[in-house]
Amino acid sequence: MSEEFIRYPMLEIFYQQYLTSEHSADFIQSVSSRYTVGALERLARHGQCMSRRAAVLALGFLGDFRCNETLGRALVDDDRCVRMLADHGMREIWPRQGSPGQRSGVRRLYRLNAVNRTDEAIDLASSLICENHELGEAWNQRAIAFCFEGDFRGAIEDCKESLNCNRFHFPAAMGLGHCCLQLDDPISALEGFRLALRINPDLEGVRSQVHHLERTLEDI
Repeated sequence: MSEEFIRYPMLEIFYQQYLTSEHSADFIQSVSSRYTVGALERLARHGQCMSRRAAVLALGFLGDFRCNETLGRALVDDDRCVRMLADHGMREIWPRQGSPGQRSGVRRLYRLNAVNRTDEAIDLASSLICENHELGEAWNQRAIAFCFEGDFRGAIEDCKESLNCNRFHFPAAMGLGHCCLQLDDPISALEGFRLALRINPDLEGVRSQVHHLERTLEDI
C-alpha cells in the first residue's frame, strides 16, 4: 500500500502537529475533544509506539493522580521517548491528588521548599497529611524540608511513607538513598537507589551511584 493511503490514528496526527508547532494548548484541545482519559490510558498501555508517546504526553496534560499506575508502568516502556514522557508526566500529576484545597497546598509546598522556608513547609505538609494520609507528595515534600534542616531520620521515614502511598515515587526512593548516605549507612542507601532504578531505569546518575556503592561495599 502506498504511503498516501495509510490512515493514521487521529491521536498520532495531533501528536505530530504538536511536535511541529509546539502549541500545547492546541494539542490539549484537540485530544480532549476526541479522547477520554480512559481511552488515553488504554492507548498508553497497548497502542503502537507513536500512539503510546502521544497518549502518555496527553495524560501528563489531562490526567490526574488516577493515571499514576499507567504512567508508572510507562517508565519501563520499550521506547525511550515514552519513558521520558512518562517521567515528566508523573511529576505533573502527583500534585493533582486530593481535594482542590489539598492540591493547592501541595503546590504551595513546592514554592516553600524552593525558597528554603522549611519550617512553614513542614507545618503545611503536616497539616495536609493529617487531612489525607494518602498524599504521597505531601510526605515527599516534608521529607525534603526535613533533609534541608538536617533531620535525615525524619526525612527517611517520610520517604518511606511517600513510597507506601505511591509505589512509583522514584524521587522518594532517591531521597531515601541520599539520606542514608548522610547517616553513613551505605547498605540502606544502596537499597534505596536500587529501588529508584527499578521504578525508573533511566536515572543514569542513580545508576552511577549504585555502581560506586557496590564497588565500595565489595572492598569492605
